[in-house]
Amino acid sequence: MLDILNAPAAPAVIRRAEYCPPDWLVPEMSLTFVLGAEATRVTAVLLVTRNGDHDHPVSLDGDGLVPLTVRIDGEETANWTLEGGKLIIAMTGDFARIETEVEINPAENTQLMGLYASGGLLCTQCEAEGFRRITFFPDRPDVLSRYVVRMEADKARYPVLLANGNCTGHGDLLDGRHWAEWRDPFPKPSYLFALVAGNLVANRDQFTTMTGKLVDLAIWVTADDVAKTDHAMHALKLSMAWDEKVYGREYDLGQFNIVAVADFNFGAMENKSLNIFNSRYILADPETATDVDYDHIAGVVAHEYFHNWSGNRVTCRDWFQLSLKEGFTVFRDQCFSADLGSAAVKRIDDVRALRSSQFTEDSGPLAHPVRPDSYMEIANFYTSTIYNKGAEVIRMMHILAGPDAFRKGTDLYFDRHDGQAVTCEDFVLAMEAGAGLDLAQFRRWYEQAGTPAVDVRIDHDPISKSAMLHLSQTLAPTPGQPVKSPMVIPLKIALFDRITGTHQGEHLIVLDQENAAHSFQGFAQPPILSINRGFTAPVIISSDQKGADLAFLSAHDDDAFARYEAMQQLMVDTLVGAIASGTHDHHTIVSAVKATLENNALDPAFVAESVLLPSEAYLGDQMLVVDPDTIHKAREALRKTLGQTLADHWRAAYGRNQAKDFVYSPEAKGARLMKNVALAYLSAADDAAGASLALRQFETADNMTDRQAALSTLANSASTDRIVALDIFYNRYRDNALVLDKWFTTQALSTRSDTLDAVSDLLGHRDFTLANPNRVRALVGAFGVNQLHFHAKSGRGYRLYADVLIDLDKINPQTAAKLLPPLGRWRRFDEGRQIYMKAELERILAVAGLSKDLFEQVSKSLA
Repeated sequence: MLDILNAPAAPAVIRRAEYCPPDWLVPEMSLTFVLGAEATRVTAVLLVTRNGDHDHPVSLDGDGLVPLTVRIDGEETANWTLEGGKLIIAMTGDFARIETEVEINPAENTQLMGLYASGGLLCTQCEAEGFRRITFFPDRPDVLSRYVVRMEADKARYPVLLANGNCTGHGDLLDGRHWAEWRDPFPKPSYLFALVAGNLVANRDQFTTMTGKLVDLAIWVTADDVAKTDHAMHALKLSMAWDEKVYGREYDLGQFNIVAVADFNFGAMENKSLNIFNSRYILADPETATDVDYDHIAGVVAHEYFHNWSGNRVTCRDWFQLSLKEGFTVFRDQCFSADLGSAAVKRIDDVRALRSSQFTEDSGPLAHPVRPDSYMEIANFYTSTIYNKGAEVIRMMHILAGPDAFRKGTDLYFDRHDGQAVTCEDFVLAMEAGAGLDLAQFRRWYEQAGTPAVDVRIDHDPISKSAMLHLSQTLAPTPGQPVKSPMVIPLKIALFDRITGTHQGEHLIVLDQENAAHSFQGFAQPPILSINRGFTAPVIISSDQKGADLAFLSAHDDDAFARYEAMQQLMVDTLVGAIASGTHDHHTIVSAVKATLENNALDPAFVAESVLLPSEAYLGDQMLVVDPDTIHKAREALRKTLGQTLADHWRAAYGRNQAKDFVYSPEAKGARLMKNVALAYLSAADDAAGASLALRQFETADNMTDRQAALSTLANSASTDRIVALDIFYNRYRDNALVLDKWFTTQALSTRSDTLDAVSDLLGHRDFTLANPNRVRALVGAFGVNQLHFHAKSGRGYRLYADVLIDLDKINPQTAAKLLPPLGRWRRFDEGRQIYMKAELERILAVAGLSKDLFEQVSKSLA
């Protein structure tokens, strides 16, 4: 039991309703860095102006900083105080030139926020509140400044000096040092500031904008990695052209730089004109990157580039508006990726990600609205709700408006607010005016947490040949929101005639009341309903559709997502029924999968996605009380049945989708995916034969997609070849950190009975470190989603996980807090597991010196 009296004090809660405009603005800002890994001297000159009629002092945020000097209008002054890290300076006039000087130690910055050292580089991460770890400043997104940055450094150690904007000068200094100056003409908030210094080499290219302006492009990496940046550069140029074509947005500077770093808390950061990336989202070649890696690189490069307008030129007023930039930009990058390949497969991937993370978030203790009302630590709100659900909210506006009207709305938004820090409401208002929509009730998507549930029923009248579609919506209570109001839910539907096997057309129904009914004519027999086609709304659909109807839709629906969804629902119903009854009837699902495999008109990538079984975590979400052991047993039984019964089909698919040489294209990716899905089913049918086939693929593969798929198959097998393959993989890639992450992840996700022991051993492996977020996510994060072994009945998985979070919190609180959610869902499990999970949460909360990042997540999980 947690000792309440000795528990750490709760950090202050920041509330959206308490927002006030900044007392002082900083229209101009200059920074001088004398760079060094162990000591960096930062001189900041702020031209401040009083904002409004008040007598408040200048308050500059700082985190761990002590001013060496403070000058006002050129004169050193002692008229300042430090209060809770803030530098408070009393002012009498309306304008002033404030100069401060501080010294920081990048090498000791294990939080990776602010200015830190990474693999010989010095680099920054300032979103959300990292700039205050560099210098004193009103570190909030509604203070926009034009920056001039001068850097001085040892030329041999740091030959490349980069910052935002355009380079306006550089030269040599005495004693082997040099300098560079960068000016950014566009006002930006401090969270978009960036600096990089190091020994880097650039992959250079150019892009000509739609008005004929030439933009110099560069992706900066270590010399050994330059050859792995071609895919990212290609994606960047495609992104720039796509944003011009679809949104009319042209790049606005003469230079655009990307830098890849090894140690990074996020995927990437959209700093104005100087994007800093986690190297996993830049580096790729067939030997080291999977098709999924290639896809993610293209998507993330596009995402960060698109932020130049949806986030940089128009930014957030405060952090409660985070989805203003992130939700909108995720929608934009999703559409970009859909245009590059299979739109259906991309939509399937997006919805799978939404369900696995955001739906789970919405149903747990950390549920919050797309526009939150409060937070203790803003880093905890970089969530799937902000990003993925936020994107779905934008997508629903796109559906309601139509493409042309939506474009009018976004044009108006950019034109109205260019150079401003605004709110989600400003976006909605622009969409109402530009697209001609009434979004008064729709705003509840920003205000209410939780995933709406839509219950569906069809009544058929054979005399009038009519069908009545009944819809009802509910939204369950979430923390702080016990009572909800009806949402606006756009649903695309089609009604299939059982006799002709066709439908009369697609309809868009907008459900905005608790209950609604819609009548359709011309059905001699009860129609088969296809609903939420294209996943037009992020809701949970409940209906009484029979297996035969779902099988029909899986074979005949002309909406690709709805076709996939019917197969998945058929699998879910089959497995949930088996879990509840202890018996199973696989006949219908086997027939449906067989029909899909035999349909040669379908894209192999779509077939592969359709025949994959729902994850064990997703199946658990369908249950009142999650039983990981029974779920695993039922799912494995169905996998084995499908593998054995359709063995000839899997062998044919495996052989048919072989390729002589690696090509990265939608067609080739689909073939590899289908081949590797077939391999997994063949292994489920016969472990020994599957392992033998996997070893042969592992040894002969000419690309990482096939090699890792084979390794994953072996890692789950009983074959002694698994040890051989893991050793070969390790020795081949031990010097490549990104590929070695795959080695850790493959073992952490294994379903073998010895996985817990393996993960425990890997935590002590010489190549495991808590200092690198990628490595932590690769092993610990992967183990946290291993439903079978993380939730071991003994509670050992929880104990191991909590031990890591406690140690990690002392080094990198942000990463520790992001890994907490699997423990926070303790109420969803049986009493025994609840006791163990809750005890670990209480143990974490009792740790002295716990960060506010982890404190917030744990305390909310226990509330």
